[in-house]
Amino acid sequence: MNWMEKLSFYFQFPLVRYALIVGVLIALCSSLLGVTLVLKRFSFIGDGLSHVAFGAMAIAAILNIANQTLLILPVTIICAILLLRTGQNAKIKGDAAIAMLSVGALAFGYLVLNVFPTSANVSGDVCSTLFGSMSILTIRKEEVWICIILSILVIAFFVLFYHRIFDVTFDESFARSAGTKVDWYNLLIAVIIAVIIVLAMNLVGSLLISALIIFPALSAMRIFKSFRAVTICSAVISVICALLGMLVSILTGTPVGSTIVAVDVLAFLICYIIGIVGGRG
Repeated sequence: MNWMEKLSFYFQFPLVRYALIVGVLIALCSSLLGVTLVLKRFSFIGDGLSHVAFGAMAIAAILNIANQTLLILPVTIICAILLLRTGQNAKIKGDAAIAMLSVGALAFGYLVLNVFPTSANVSGDVCSTLFGSMSILTIRKEEVWICIILSILVIAFFVLFYHRIFDVTFDESFARSAGTKVDWYNLLIAVIIAVIIVLAMNLVGSLLISALIIFPALSAMRIFKSFRAVTICSAVISVICALLGMLVSILTGTPVGSTIVAVDVLAFLICYIIGIVGGRG
């Protein structure tokens, strides 16, 4: 069976189509907000919040909550709000706050799962959560619809408030003097990132989510300079890498999350070379 026949065979299963839809939508939303986070030097907020989501997942598991998202989502959103507020504190800068939250939540989650094991294979469960499931067939239909609805809201927010996001990204002081509610937009961006992270946990794992935010933005910045061009290019790169990563995962049986990130890294190297050749290195 060649690769075309193998893909045709797998595409007959709804779960594979669900995974592709969710992967593309998550990649698109991550890339749109990733440009803003990278430019604001706050890109590792995704890393901190993904570890919070891991800790919340551990608590949901030991409490035997059927729909773990009901606990993980609000906890991650609350931490996004607290992280933003703490990061603005003169005593605890943004990067330090993220580091504290990231390491603390990761250690707490792993500790809880070991003290109160929910299965005989704790290490396997932790590895699957951190790096994504080995199988692409882990997405439920309800998750697909939730992802579609939330993705539409994220894209609508970005399109409708594009100019405000641009102002907040490059010059918060000017935006605030112009009457823009800077704190409100920063808060909303953090909340949206929290939602994307929770949705992406099953697909790429909590440790690899930041790659979907950082790599497409950095890749696009190697080629273009304007905010609009970088954002569009980042979205295109992110979607293509997500599709290629999932297709390679289907064909080779490799972990979905790691494969997508590997393709993102390769895309960055290609864009880096293009940037050097084009005189932007």
